[in-house]
Amino acid sequence: MKFKNLGLMLTSQAKILSKKPLIYFNDKKYSYTEIDKTTNSFARYLERLGIKKGDKVAILMQNSPEYIVSIFSILKAGAIVIPINHMLIDSEIAYIINDSEAKVLITSEKFAEMIGYFKEHCKGLTSINTWGDNTFKAKDINKELVSYSDDEYLCEAEFDDLAFFIYTSGTTGFPKGAMISHGNFISNMDSIDKCIAIKQDEKFLVFLPLFHSYTLTTSTLYPISIGTSIVLLESVTELRTKRFRNILIFKRPRVMLGVPQIFQALVKAKFPKWFIKFVYPIKLHISGGAPISEETLNAFKTKYGVPVLEGYGLSEASPLVSFNTFKNNKVSTVGKLLPNVKGKIIDENEKELPLGEVGELIIKGGNVMKGYWKMPKATDDAIKNGWLFTGDFAKMDAEDYITIVDRKKDLIISKGMNIYPREIEDVMLENPQIEAAAVIGITTANKDEVVVAYAQLVEGATVTEKEIKEYIRSRVATFKNPRYVNVLEALPLTATGKVLKRELKRMVVAGELKFDK
Repeated sequence: MKFKNLGLMLTSQAKILSKKPLIYFNDKKYSYTEIDKTTNSFARYLERLGIKKGDKVAILMQNSPEYIVSIFSILKAGAIVIPINHMLIDSEIAYIINDSEAKVLITSEKFAEMIGYFKEHCKGLTSINTWGDNTFKAKDINKELVSYSDDEYLCEAEFDDLAFFIYTSGTTGFPKGAMISHGNFISNMDSIDKCIAIKQDEKFLVFLPLFHSYTLTTSTLYPISIGTSIVLLESVTELRTKRFRNILIFKRPRVMLGVPQIFQALVKAKFPKWFIKFVYPIKLHISGGAPISEETLNAFKTKYGVPVLEGYGLSEASPLVSFNTFKNNKVSTVGKLLPNVKGKIIDENEKELPLGEVGELIIKGGNVMKGYWKMPKATDDAIKNGWLFTGDFAKMDAEDYITIVDRKKDLIISKGMNIYPREIEDVMLENPQIEAAAVIGITTANKDEVVVAYAQLVEGATVTEKEIKEYIRSRVATFKNPRYVNVLEALPLTATGKVLKRELKRMVVAGELKFDK
């Protein structure tokens, strides 16, 4: 890929592809030219609002064509995009707006009730703008754009200029803004393209939230970079509607990137066998965002006849680091490192470990972020001599396949023994009555840690906490057995399906969850 920046990427593709649909949304379609021209007008509007190269503009919206237009308009203006998790509460959103020093907020009617809060608590905002009717004292973008030319507006950003601040999910403390450049994304997309062959006439099904780096790169920027189309859904909840089946029948998407819960749901989906064999159009399924169980992988392949290919990444790496391909797929691993990405497994003294041994995965490549916004110490801790310390325990086999063992910060040390929660969680998920699982360590008065497991059951399940405890005991070493097992109606999750273990620990400390039995 020889794009100088992401704004020129869209402009270049629009010149070539012209009337080809870029986005299918509800019953409408939007061509490459339409999207490009609208972003030209919007970039000029942002310029009129005082936005200059290097300024920050925040987006708070659900998935929509306007979201994608907003992204590229900001980039064309030379500014930095701050995509915000719309599932956060107003104070959490305000923190990101203030921390990023965003000058302009782009939002929609759905967040009308928050506007007053932002006006009061985000003094750095000079303008709040909305797609839709001007019903809550924000500038109406639809009306404003009428007076702005849609003639070509060339993005002047350089390859190494910042394009996005991707705020981490905040599993520990306040979220950090990972500074990602145009070049970081372009490098990551180039590596992805070397691994998978997607034809221009194929379509990507996009339902995960656009604010997340996983969706942003793999399901938005990458499809545009290769000139394909996007079938965009407002949210993942649309997968549960009858309309989803119509999308499969009439839009015919061929590529789908999801999280484990989505593939678990598709395993349970009541599609007739003839529908799966003759109608179901998706041929490439990639899972990321969180670990997926081997049981789900096997059940999916049995039902649909094609595998789910598991990958691995993190926001700080723009975000993809590794994934399996049809040609090279090893179940229970996250595949091999992407082309142009180096990696190794190190011990606590930062010495490289032999193959098969567990240590921290560190990576190096053009996809590695520039650092954390306004956090020099956190940046120095995360990036050393160009190597990004992922914070994930992993191991690499003789064929270079990587297995993620657990998050470094989730490691439990009980009576001097290292315990990896994911190993216990995987065992729990082998039980067909368990929908989701989380294992955490709770520090006791004597400063030791005890293992506590939480389970979310499938609908109609009858397994008891005692039975789950016995199930685990028969499958793991004694020192790994949870002292306590608790069943919850629902585990707290991030937008991409990761269990918020920090929230579980907070709830235990606050007395909101039972700690013992």
